Amino acid sequence: MGSRVPFQDLNLQTESTNFTSSPTPIPRIIPKIEPKLEPFDEYTQADLQSTPFFSNPSPNFNSNSGSAFTRTPQLPTSHSIPPEIPLGFEETNVYSEFNRISELFKEALMQRFGGNEVVEHQDSHAEVVENPNSRAIFPINSDTQVSEIVIDRKTYAQRSPELVRVTDPYPEGQRYLRDTVRKTRMLCDSLRILMNNQHLLPHRRRTGDLRAFQILREHGLWMHRDKRIVGAIPGVLIGDVFFFRMELCVVGLHGQAQADIDYVPASQSSNRESIATSLIVSDGYEDNQDGGDVIIYTGHGGQDKYSRQCAHQELECGNLALERSMHYGVEVRVIRGFKYEGSGSASGKVYVYDGLYRIVACWFEIGKSGFGVFKYRLSRIENQEEMGSAILRFAQDLRIRPLVARPTGYVSLDISRKKENVPVFLFNDIDNNHYPVYFDYLVKTVYPPYVYQNVGSGNGCDCIDGCGDSCFCALRNGGQFAYDCNGILLRGKPLVFECGPHCQCPSTCRNRVSQKGLRNRLEVFRSRETGWGVRSPDLIQAGSFICEFTGVVLTREQAPIFTMNGDSLVYPSRFPERWAEWGDLSQIYPNYVRPASIPPLDFVMDVSGMRNVACYISHSSSPNAMVQPVLYDHNHVSFPHLMLFSMQNIPPLKEISIDYGVADDWTGKLGHL
Repeated sequence: MGSRVPFQDLNLQTESTNFTSSPTPIPRIIPKIEPKLEPFDEYTQADLQSTPFFSNPSPNFNSNSGSAFTRTPQLPTSHSIPPEIPLGFEETNVYSEFNRISELFKEALMQRFGGNEVVEHQDSHAEVVENPNSRAIFPINSDTQVSEIVIDRKTYAQRSPELVRVTDPYPEGQRYLRDTVRKTRMLCDSLRILMNNQHLLPHRRRTGDLRAFQILREHGLWMHRDKRIVGAIPGVLIGDVFFFRMELCVVGLHGQAQADIDYVPASQSSNRESIATSLIVSDGYEDNQDGGDVIIYTGHGGQDKYSRQCAHQELECGNLALERSMHYGVEVRVIRGFKYEGSGSASGKVYVYDGLYRIVACWFEIGKSGFGVFKYRLSRIENQEEMGSAILRFAQDLRIRPLVARPTGYVSLDISRKKENVPVFLFNDIDNNHYPVYFDYLVKTVYPPYVYQNVGSGNGCDCIDGCGDSCFCALRNGGQFAYDCNGILLRGKPLVFECGPHCQCPSTCRNRVSQKGLRNRLEVFRSRETGWGVRSPDLIQAGSFICEFTGVVLTREQAPIFTMNGDSLVYPSRFPERWAEWGDLSQIYPNYVRPASIPPLDFVMDVSGMRNVACYISHSSSPNAMVQPVLYDHNHVSFPHLMLFSMQNIPPLKEISIDYGVADDWTGKLGHL
């Protein structure tokens, strides 16, 4: 595994700063070296004030383990405002006055309640687990609802200012670090989805997302808070896609929830000079020019609340940090944020990591709005993987015009022959192998006739107007639905019960997800590394249904007969219980109980003549998809449908993988095709 080594001593380099020539000569600006505090590293004021108070997310959780849901973030105090207010930021005075009044209000309450701090929550029905020595609650009556003020001493530790590099780890270390990031993101996604499911109204969704990120921080699960890493973050790969800025903070890719420039402020630097480590490139500044490998980046500051430039920028804070990074030759991580169709986020925006850049020039000029702005030319370091943003944009063209975006390589535009809801492409630009075309495409698994015995109309729910909390199928799932309103799996289970053909609910029921077939386009492609593989031109959100693993079901006695003609069998009993990882909140709730497993699946599936796209999915010990058993058309628990769900956000054209497990004495060799 890689070793951490101290960052270079910036005091050893004493060269003067040189700016490149520009259309407008740069005025003589002396960098400020007096201490400046880091920008407020939390949510916006509006987000903090609107963050609701959540109760325990599931009746299965013990109330004592849900104390994290009784915390709300503090408002920034007056000492969070930098001592020197820069020009062009008139609103800072408003925030200072707001914080001063807030402090007076809090001091008055602290005198009454013994020196505690004050935060607000809005949900008057939430269960509260209180420590009388640290918290106090009293109601505030109104005409419409009863609010409460909660007194809490919760504080957060500041980020470490120490800069380090991470050397290239050996392959085992790379896999370990990647798996650590994968598990952290999976925990983040599953918690966020669970939180949003507590309040199904669309306008509460943003608040649920922020609350989930806050809970992770309260439990110390944000990565790399003890060090500030210069260069690549171990375990984060170029092309990784994020739906929320806060996700960047969770994995340590970008440490600011609001600011586009992440840096070590001068007040925390060993030599009193700020250094930038990462930045987000988006369409927030009209003077930005993004050419992919070369970026003309506009510094921050001087904008009003409508993102219009209304004042000159100053060489301070993040602007000064970028200039100092150029001076010392320090590379920065670049994350691009842009609107993307099918992102699944409330804003419709995605963030993709595009690798390391060097700042090669800096100058000051008059921008399009007539105000002075600082500009930086960034050049992408060579010999890196292809930019994730370029792949996303190519995938957009591929979905609209596949034959124009990729004129050669397609063997078939739909090997399912319209049996699926969306086409399943076959692509091979390596050799002349057209193997997948010669099989009958099987949409659903074929079970023995006896599996459907004793299945009648009395085995389904009678929710004619739509399924509710008292739905029979929901009760079979433990008293709650397995999916949210968007069809995202809330928590992995040993067996998910969906409403089926014997239920009275309509086809639009939220408990009918995997039985409806493909939602994302898939592509079987030829790979030099894995032979055949599967990917999607769509961005697949974590927890989404991908496809069913289909075949003709055989019993243990029938399996040896079919293996005489070659091993074309898939052994479901060998699939590891990866479903238990999705929604595993044991790191947050000490009393979390893992769902009990079902008996081993004592059957195999023959895919020698009929199969579907799932048969070409590759094996991985750190997969991005999992096998989730589902029942909907019969009640035989020993013969569930093998449904594949994503365990993380899968970027477009990223290969999908599952864990096939290891062979045993009965199953013989690995049955992956």
